[in-house]
Amino acid sequence: MHGEYKVPGGKLVVVDLDVVDGRLADVQVAGDFFLEPDEALTAIDGALSGMPADSSADQVAAAVRSALPADAVLLGFSPEAIATAVRRALRAATDWRDYDWQLLVGPPLPPVTQLALDEVLTERVGAGLRAPTLRIWDWTEPAVVIGSFQSVRNEVDPEGAAKHGFDVVRRISGGGAMLMAPGAIITYSIYAPLALVEGMSFADSYAFLDAWAVEALRSLGIEATYQPLNDIASPAGKIGGAAQKRLASGGVLHHVTMSYDMDGEQLTEVLRIGREKLSDKGIVSAAKRVDPLRAQTGLPREAIVERMIDTFRARHGLVPDELLPEELAAAERLVADKFSTPAWIHRVP
Repeated sequence: MHGEYKVPGGKLVVVDLDVVDGRLADVQVAGDFFLEPDEALTAIDGALSGMPADSSADQVAAAVRSALPADAVLLGFSPEAIATAVRRALRAATDWRDYDWQLLVGPPLPPVTQLALDEVLTERVGAGLRAPTLRIWDWTEPAVVIGSFQSVRNEVDPEGAAKHGFDVVRRISGGGAMLMAPGAIITYSIYAPLALVEGMSFADSYAFLDAWAVEALRSLGIEATYQPLNDIASPAGKIGGAAQKRLASGGVLHHVTMSYDMDGEQLTEVLRIGREKLSDKGIVSAAKRVDPLRAQTGLPREAIVERMIDTFRARHGLVPDELLPEELAAAERLVADKFSTPAWIHRVP
């Protein structure tokens, strides 16, 4: 059995193995990574040989880590990367092309409905009721979207929000507050089975799931790079940020908001961006941290979205799809029961 995994921004890890009586046998790890000392590779192979074939990715990574000499140095890969390659060899982990990806590009909807759809569609993909899906979407009205664990009063200036017409909504994923206005952002969500990121660290999975978007931006002449943990940026500034949530159903939600156009005055008046937030940025103005795509490309928003779709299709395959009536209905129920309620929006006051 043969498995490969390219570490985002790192090296290729290759694993060849057999399974004999339910256990890994003749395991050979290879790749273009750097590893010191030389005998560490033999130790890794030995630690994996004999493990149960149904070992989890965490167990495989732990076995690799425990086998490494105290002075071992791994460059361009990690025990988790080896675990992903092992799981792929066993077909327990998957790659993009193992799925028939669906594309949803619907009309703008209210912010709470869009956030509810993220939860509904992730649940359905995890349960096998929907094929893995890329969704690109927009809002009908402006909103401040705060992360699952953020405090409303610490993140949002109520006077500024009221002045500029921004309601506050809360998403199910972590991360920071985002200022959303119709036509001023490009937002996409990936709904995938957990097997797609099986064995990856959260940091690696962020870069892995957004590599196609970085490629699309670079094809437009933007010097885009991925900045750990969750930013897409260029030398001119931040372009967008990602957030992720893994559900018990086995579905993974990975969504990204990129700035197409930005009103710096709104940003600083609506969001409370304190000195601590900017303490490691080396700059004073929060607005200067963001460099919108309109300024970098001069292109209409629709042209950038089209390039992104084309890039995803070329890399991973993609066919058009439509939101089902029952999916929208489920989202509307979630809006009423959760996303529009004060209990949810102010769960961290």
